[in-house]
Amino acid sequence: MAGAVASGREHFPVVIVGAGQAGLAAGYHLARARVPFAIFDANRRVGDSWRNRWGSLHLFTPARIDGLPGMHFPAGPNDLPSKDAMADYLEVYADHFKLPVRSGVRVTALDVVDGGYVLTVDGRQVEADQVIVATGANQTPRIPAFAGELDPGIKQLSAGDYNHPSQLKPGGVLVVGAGNSGAEIALEAAKQHQTWLSGRSTGVGNPMVFSRPFWWLAMHILTNATPPGRKLVLKMSSEGAPLLRIRLEDLAAAGIERVARTTGAEDGKARLEDGHVLDVSNVVWCSGFRQDFEWIHLPVFDERGKPLHQRGVVTLQRGLYFIGLPFLYGVTSALVGGVGRDAEFVTRQVLKWRAPREAPAIRSHQPEDASAAAV
Repeated sequence: MAGAVASGREHFPVVIVGAGQAGLAAGYHLARARVPFAIFDANRRVGDSWRNRWGSLHLFTPARIDGLPGMHFPAGPNDLPSKDAMADYLEVYADHFKLPVRSGVRVTALDVVDGGYVLTVDGRQVEADQVIVATGANQTPRIPAFAGELDPGIKQLSAGDYNHPSQLKPGGVLVVGAGNSGAEIALEAAKQHQTWLSGRSTGVGNPMVFSRPFWWLAMHILTNATPPGRKLVLKMSSEGAPLLRIRLEDLAAAGIERVARTTGAEDGKARLEDGHVLDVSNVVWCSGFRQDFEWIHLPVFDERGKPLHQRGVVTLQRGLYFIGLPFLYGVTSALVGGVGRDAEFVTRQVLKWRAPREAPAIRSHQPEDASAAAV
């Protein structure tokens, strides 16, 4: 249980920031180890980070490999769950394991005071011995500065804002970013609008990418500890992830025109890298996300703003951890079925830090084949 301290602030041995799949997986392992903790999440309900995405979104992986530690995903083994099914699964998961999630509260600052962590939570302060940051990889949309130079009459949405074609104005749609999100949103928009898809191709993935043999390879070989894993990190960082469900011929059949990268604005219109200017009524920015850790007031980041860590354990600040980030340890680290392994490892480090002689053992507990990816 949390207890009051001399300062009068609420205190927890461990605080998890974020109740998405990564935060819940960490909570599962902490609960099994009987460590008192709390999970703070800004969303109104567990799973809202999935509910608020575009309506037609489905996971790229079959349900048989879409479970978190301790609970299979409740669907046919080869079904591709919808984003709402995933949202409901996370909510049921938190309730089933009685995880202490406090929804609708936002952590706006993390500081160290007198050697302990102090979190600012909706204007009040909460103390913690250790903190696990599980706010996810898709935090703040990357929208170029020249977006502000486009005509004010153009409807602009980010991939995080887009939910349904009804949000779009009559007229053409330019989708900027030709990865998985951009391709799916372009296909949806093309049913009612002339649509252009801007950006270089990220390639098309092998249809066997989520087979049992591949997933074994992804979990055991494609990690930061191996040359193939490190090579893949560099490739995906520069080229992006290949299309996993949509084929290039699907885009062509829908009448979507592939165009060059969008690099600027000219007379209020979108200008492409090849000099062409598009006159559209809508622009949907699917140009990726950046991690937003400005609320963490600690010198634990590199020059690019990325956490300095080893398998999620911050090297410069004892008792601080990150999970759910791309390639935290391997290709599965930011994916639904892959976060359990990282959460288990981080929890072991939490226990070692607390009381090496008294920390209860944590047992690996993954449902069979429950290690897999979503989007």
